[in-house]
Amino acid sequence: MDGEVTSVGTLQSAFDRAARILCDAQAVLITAGAGMGVDSGLPDFRGRHGFWKAYPPIARLGKTFEEMANPLWFETEPRIAWGFYGHRRHLYLTTKPHDGFHELRDIVESKEGGYFVYTSNVDGHFCRAGYDSQLVDECHGSINALQCSIPCSERIWSAREIDLEIDEKTLEVTSELPTCDYCGAVARPNILMFGDTAWIGSIRTAQERRYRTWLQNIETHHRRLVVVEIGAGTAVPTVRRQSEYAAGRYGGTLIRINPRDADVPSGGHIPLLVAGRRGIHELYRRIW
Repeated sequence: MDGEVTSVGTLQSAFDRAARILCDAQAVLITAGAGMGVDSGLPDFRGRHGFWKAYPPIARLGKTFEEMANPLWFETEPRIAWGFYGHRRHLYLTTKPHDGFHELRDIVESKEGGYFVYTSNVDGHFCRAGYDSQLVDECHGSINALQCSIPCSERIWSAREIDLEIDEKTLEVTSELPTCDYCGAVARPNILMFGDTAWIGSIRTAQERRYRTWLQNIETHHRRLVVVEIGAGTAVPTVRRQSEYAAGRYGGTLIRINPRDADVPSGGHIPLLVAGRRGIHELYRRIW
């Protein structure tokens, strides 16, 4: 590992170098985890206590995020399952993506090889911030789409019409639950959960296909690739692994923005030990 940036002077030097490399890039892969949304005001679920702070009713149940994010709840306790996911969806819809989303989009839209977004976030904030939905790979699905919890078919539909009433003290839904139009079973978000064998991944498969095609074009046309990773944690390292894979396989430089876990592999990659919004803004002001 190259290690983490610690001193102020070294951090500023790292920002200067990262900005030069990003400015010179011909294509940019943006990879993002939950830390990207924290600066927008979304809760930080890092660790058991961070999750419980955001959801006191779940703290009383003594359940972890991993235990709550399990499809079995839609079978055993659907009102609590939808209380949890319905509350999250409300947060995502009422929270405005921070200005770092827009600053980063301004940087990458000018690249001749374009950009692509690979994210584990299910909030849809990249698209809300103006990124092309055809250039976003949501590897864990989206809270803005629904499927049957069984599932009885491969159908996926919009969650736009959902309007749930949730008891804040118990986190249980008190209104009518969303159901499948085909079989009447409880519907669920089209999100990949822990221990999930019922997730319908057809939308994600199409997204991944476009992403792989984009990477192949980068290789075919010998584009200078930069990977900008924001707020991707180590507990579920899907995004970090994808960042390192893409940078290594396609000869790119990884710029890892993370306030806790900014260490990078050896080979000239750049760690920026700061929060996502600040990291993007520091790069933006050096480039523009």
